[in-house]
Amino acid sequence: MNKEKIINELKFKAVRSSGAGGQNVNKVSSKVVLTYDLNASQALSEEEKEVLSVKLKSKLTLENILIINCDEDRSQLKNKEIVIKRFIDLITKALVVPKKRKPTKIPRSVIEKRLKNKSVMATIKQNRRKPEH
Repeated sequence: MNKEKIINELKFKAVRSSGAGGQNVNKVSSKVVLTYDLNASQALSEEEKEVLSVKLKSKLTLENILIINCDEDRSQLKNKEIVIKRFIDLITKALVVPKKRKPTKIPRSVIEKRLKNKSVMATIKQNRRKPEH
């Protein structure tokens, strides 16, 4: 995965932000919308595209386009930086392959201790019963 190549493929759109902010909201297009076409990407291999399309299925549109918004800051430039950072984090986390889990072997001493405790409990319960005539 080449970060510079991927960043060059990103498309940005500045939109007017919603919510409180007074006249600034009405005048300035500070909200940044990032779109990334996964199918048309040249920076990713086919395997990486498949992994991303599976792991990011809930975040992708039907055309495999990833859309991320940011309107945290009043500055369009800062919002663009934030959205790029979010995008890179999202892609890198999705491409990480988790290690295969190896089941731990239970030590013999632990098994013996459990069986001994089980037999002790069985004898205690046996002694609680009424004696037979």
